[in-house]
Amino acid sequence: MSRFIQLHVLTSYPPSNLNRDDTGRPKTALVGDANRLRVSSQSLKRAWRTSEAFESALAGHLGTRTKQIGRQVFDQLVEGGVGEKSAREWAKDIARQFGKPKSDKKTENNEDLDIEQLAHFSPEELAAIKALVGRLIERKDKPTEDELKLLAHPRQAVDIAMFGRMLADSPAHNVEAAVQVAHAITVHRAAVEDDYFSAVDDLNTRGATGAGHIGERGYGAGLFYLYIAIDRALLRKNLGHDDALTARALAALVTAVTRVAPTGMQNSFASRAYAGYVMAEKGDQQPRSLAQAFLKPVKPYGEESLFDKAVGALETRCANFDEVYGICAESRQTVNVEKPQGRIDDLIRFVSE
Repeated sequence: MSRFIQLHVLTSYPPSNLNRDDTGRPKTALVGDANRLRVSSQSLKRAWRTSEAFESALAGHLGTRTKQIGRQVFDQLVEGGVGEKSAREWAKDIARQFGKPKSDKKTENNEDLDIEQLAHFSPEELAAIKALVGRLIERKDKPTEDELKLLAHPRQAVDIAMFGRMLADSPAHNVEAAVQVAHAITVHRAAVEDDYFSAVDDLNTRGATGAGHIGERGYGAGLFYLYIAIDRALLRKNLGHDDALTARALAALVTAVTRVAPTGMQNSFASRAYAGYVMAEKGDQQPRSLAQAFLKPVKPYGEESLFDKAVGALETRCANFDEVYGICAESRQTVNVEKPQGRIDDLIRFVSE
């Protein structure tokens, strides 16, 4: 079994605002001497792990990120007939196992039941919490110290196994990410443009002029390069050495990476896109990104399209690394929608086997 799997993905997005900065405009990055559009790895990973592709393939094997587990426990205890005062204290005791309380005083909106940090709960931990709540409702008595040992080393949560987990107050239960995701960047120069728009009030009196609302939003379009490095051995370890679940996880990841995009402003732009080109590599060699292929912005030339130029630059850089460092992967497989070449089902099998 090859230890490392690498994915190099080119996806073309029409005008869109997939991932916004603090001002609401598309995120950017300066690469080489050119400004590029950017989609952050955090945005990509959330889109994948919350996608229908993940849910349908990995139902029962996905975790939940939340600060509000205490509220859920409190509601269940009260519904089960536990008094509010006891329910609040017991819910706090349970939530405290996963992080520091956000507040001990603000009970108005149950803020005292929240923890400060988003915690990623595994299915095993959620099941243990549910079982404990059931026992507390049945006996109407507080949880014991042993019962409150709810933290576990996740072995069934694929999203935690892939993207890791950090619990600041319980580092022994942290999980090292097996999947590293780069920020996606355009392979060419790209500008953020402004879309000025107006809306007319449908109930304007006849003959009335002017807009009921005016505004503007930023957008951009481009061909994005995305790099992903997967430590298959670590993923298998994180999943309790379950080979079948590891294969399912890898298949679901490739499906999501090639089909799922962040949902930012989709209603305004309908910027859904499938990957146009994917190179998958397998081997025990140290992973390396091919982003260097795009330090010089790609430009179309003659009859050759921007897409074809980008694919050429990527494959040339890959061959150059092989020439200088020796073969950087034991096996490779590609799909290219432009030609067309390859099938995505074959690529998924190549990665997951």
